[in-house]
Amino acid sequence: MSANKISLRPAEETDAWLMSAIHIAAIKALPPTLYTEKELLAWRNYRDQPDGSNILRSMKIETFWVAVERDVVTGFASYIVDELIGLYVNPKYQGQGIGRALVEHFCNEAANRGIDKVITTASLYAEGFYLRLGFIAIQRVPHQLRSCIIVPVTKMSKTLSDSTDDDNFTSR
Repeated sequence: MSANKISLRPAEETDAWLMSAIHIAAIKALPPTLYTEKELLAWRNYRDQPDGSNILRSMKIETFWVAVERDVVTGFASYIVDELIGLYVNPKYQGQGIGRALVEHFCNEAANRGIDKVITTASLYAEGFYLRLGFIAIQRVPHQLRSCIIVPVTKMSKTLSDSTDDDNFTSR
């Protein structure tokens, strides 16, 4: 899948189970090098099987967008105004520009609202990805998972340009 063929759309409640499956699969694919097995297990809410209930609750306050290929959800992002909350891509589809397209969509949405800077809290695994997209690291901070386990993450920000004409995806 090339970046110019990535299709994005707003997430629907019926996508919650698939988004949960992607969340679990993406975390399960990570090696226990930057976080312990216990931290990775807590990060995926101690789940091996999808359960869309947490995502459905989050959909009431966060904006969710999904990437799709042939009606298959391949990744998703969630955000609130100027903060990217979550970004996950199915491991089978990683490295194909899906994460980049979702982040660019988030940045374009923020810019269209007149926001000139966005933020995210990146896992240690994702820090390099965000740096390549123009984010800068602000500081390493502790982050409390739902299970109350605390893990290190990196607060990051990106100053947005005025131009949003270089979209590499289609929205429907």
